[in-house]
Amino acid sequence: MIYDHINNLETYSAISEDIRIGLEFLCDAKPDIENGVYQLNPRVKAIVSEYETKPQNENGYEAHQQYIDIQYTLKGQERIACLPIEKLSETKLYSEEGDFALYATTLQPQEMTIGAGYFAIFFPPDGHMPGLCADAPTKVKKVVVKVKC
Repeated sequence: MIYDHINNLETYSAISEDIRIGLEFLCDAKPDIENGVYQLNPRVKAIVSEYETKPQNENGYEAHQQYIDIQYTLKGQERIACLPIEKLSETKLYSEEGDFALYATTLQPQEMTIGAGYFAIFFPPDGHMPGLCADAPTKVKKVVVKVKC
């Protein structure tokens, strides 16, 4: 997992060309971008959506096997809880079609807030629970860049 400010994107561009493309999309994305899916290349797509954050995510943690997630809010702030999947108990078996499994835990997670220029990158071993409110429930506009592993 990586958590940093968008001004430092050059630090992570060397991880892979696809991650660099995803981070550059985030830098160029404006808050008025339309919701939808943007195919950046055959291995990278960006999904722009809006929703209301919640005090708790009833689905629990998620983790992916086929994609790396880069998560960034364009409007508002969102709290994300995260733990390594080896510390989580699987509650829904992995779905190849949806590329996710769901998990639960009683452990205290690491938490971060994305917004105001901060982003997070989640790799396949990183269980993450997005959609949580930072303070009170609020509407956010978010980009999730999916990078094929």
